[in-house]
Amino acid sequence: MSKKIVLAYSGGLDTSIILKWLQENYKAEVIAYTSDIGQELDKNKIIRNAKKLGVKKIIINDLKNTFVKDYVFPMIRGHALYEGVYLLGTSIARPLIAKDQIKVAKKYKAYAVSHGSTGKGNDQVRFELGYHYFGPKIKVIAPWRIWKLKSRTDLISYAKKHGIPIPKDKKGAPPFSVDDNLFHTSTEGKVLENPKNSAPEFIFQRTISPEKAPNKPTYVTINFKNSDPIGLNGKKLSPYKILEKLNQLAGKNGIGRVDLVENRFIGIKSRGVYETPGGTLLLNAHRAIESVTLDKETMHKKDAIMSRYAELIYNGYWYSKERLKLQKIVDLKRNKVNGSVKLKLYKGNITIQSRVTNSSAYSMKKVSFEENKTFNKSNVERFINFHKNKLR
Repeated sequence: MSKKIVLAYSGGLDTSIILKWLQENYKAEVIAYTSDIGQELDKNKIIRNAKKLGVKKIIINDLKNTFVKDYVFPMIRGHALYEGVYLLGTSIARPLIAKDQIKVAKKYKAYAVSHGSTGKGNDQVRFELGYHYFGPKIKVIAPWRIWKLKSRTDLISYAKKHGIPIPKDKKGAPPFSVDDNLFHTSTEGKVLENPKNSAPEFIFQRTISPEKAPNKPTYVTINFKNSDPIGLNGKKLSPYKILEKLNQLAGKNGIGRVDLVENRFIGIKSRGVYETPGGTLLLNAHRAIESVTLDKETMHKKDAIMSRYAELIYNGYWYSKERLKLQKIVDLKRNKVNGSVKLKLYKGNITIQSRVTNSSAYSMKKVSFEENKTFNKSNVERFINFHKNKLR
């Protein structure tokens, strides 16, 4: 019985080189595994390229709904933003891919799994923490950390030697490092490596520039139940469809771009340009629906843990006890978060138009400037005096 390795395979140049390299160096059968989480996916190309390299088992699993429902939505409930701006689009996808890849490895009794993450990035950590959580006995092979191919030129000549097709734009010049899924697209490298260069317009893939966005606004209503989106404009949709539709609406209105220099988990700074159109709408709408359904203490408790919660996701700790514990705080009163939020999208901006709920958390009687008997003003003086003493 031959040894088996399950490789996270995209069908592109880098993972095709890795596939060949694994066959050569491990004398094992390589199973090509791809998870469909809403990235641009050419199934025929994946199958064609893997078959050319003699792969018998090619697995493409559709995880789009699982990704949105069990990974993106819980994270939106936590309003997770890494370093204040990054919506964690790559970070949140890795735990799911790792989990499913280990499931495939166990099914086919593979002794090892492999990924194509480079030795400098965060993804190797995220994948391998996920692998360890679900398959601690399964060996991990990380080619970028062990092989002798040191540069793009080495990779190209290795590909030529083994008859691996090289995309035209990849000859010589390294491409941008791009990761995409249903939630976001990230672009790194090349001209972006110098933070003084502004991001060229051609790198953006799912948002148009605010200047080119339509001259009239778009409106959308997001419906929430138990703190999760359940439909748009009163029409029920699957999690995957909701995000797909919001991506289109936000993208054509120039919404969801972020350009940041972030602190990587492994200690270096890197500059990335992220596009998270639908996710940006969800985050804004979710905060808005909570503002009229949750009490102050619950909201502030959530805000107090957000930065730690986001950092755990960024660092690959999605399955950790600590993240699960924080998720319980995030979801404390999620059953109260019901209703709808109407957004106006216009040239890169999001304006909240209305918040509708049956919740009694917001009292029109108490906040009204008209004379009312429901709010006792004499208590306020005692309240201020108490805090004057605490100040000293």
